[in-house]
Amino acid sequence: MGSVFDEKDFLACCGSTKFAQQMVAVGPFSTQQDAIHAARNIWFNKVDVNGWLEAFAAHPQIGQTPSRDHKSPAFAQWSKGEQSTALSTATELTLQELLEWNARYREKFGFVFLICASGRSTPEILTELKIRYQNRPIIEFEIAAQEQMKITELRLSRLFSDKADTAPAVKPLSTTNIATKAEEDRVNIIGAHLTAATRAAGAKPAHNPIRTRPPITTHVLDTSRGCPANGIEVRLEMWKDNQARPQFGETYIDGWIILGSSATDKDGRSGQLMNMVEALVPGIYRISFNTGKYNPDGFFPYVSIVFEIKESQKWDHFHVPLLLSPFSLSTYRGS
Repeated sequence: MGSVFDEKDFLACCGSTKFAQQMVAVGPFSTQQDAIHAARNIWFNKVDVNGWLEAFAAHPQIGQTPSRDHKSPAFAQWSKGEQSTALSTATELTLQELLEWNARYREKFGFVFLICASGRSTPEILTELKIRYQNRPIIEFEIAAQEQMKITELRLSRLFSDKADTAPAVKPLSTTNIATKAEEDRVNIIGAHLTAATRAAGAKPAHNPIRTRPPITTHVLDTSRGCPANGIEVRLEMWKDNQARPQFGETYIDGWIILGSSATDKDGRSGQLMNMVEALVPGIYRISFNTGKYNPDGFFPYVSIVFEIKESQKWDHFHVPLLLSPFSLSTYRGS
């Protein structure tokens, strides 16, 4: 017999009434993983646009105190906990900047800036907000829905740990694996309609069409074995200071903001290292590889590739592969 939850329980996980009703209808769930699987199907395939907006509206802005008037008392409590790292790392200056950018974001897109804030500092969130602010509304709407799903998964885990009698400890799905085929189909269909309408009106597109993959990707080839390198940890970072830039020979400890991390698969390709944004923020980026763990007896404990994306290149795709052996390496900009 699975764990039984009511509508208020699921409203604490996601502020959409239709989502909560659908979860109750298909429950009970024998495991946490079953609940997450059902939640993703309901959120991306059964909840409509109004339901997405209802869920977005339930969230406080990053940096603000959650309302106690929410339909589920646990919602405000969990929101506050998820923002604890951001609030503890905020200064008066960064908090004010965050509030100002939140207002700019809401004015442009019509809903609150939504991000899975658990464990993320105010500078990290502020950087992500500025990056996503450049998106077209249709792209940002989809990203916000994906972020809502990340939050929902984390809260479902809490729900099961708090109330379920027997629930296996299942880690919430990785942030690099949330884009399902259903999600891709939805954004492609909507994007196609928008593109058709633009062409019918005789307008010329300002830049390349909607991306089908993140703008920065990588893969690793083991040249000593002549095969892809599987299981190498990969991290993508961006230099956070737009005024200064890292210089050769200088040491920086806190200058980099993590955009994402993953590990290479059997084909040597990393998972999604950053969100699906249209325009990249110009600046200095770094991809780091945990090569020492892959080649314990090799020469390189880790490898970092630093590169610059200029204003004129923000619509481009950057594929930055690593060709690796225990005692040599090379890289290039691919497509």
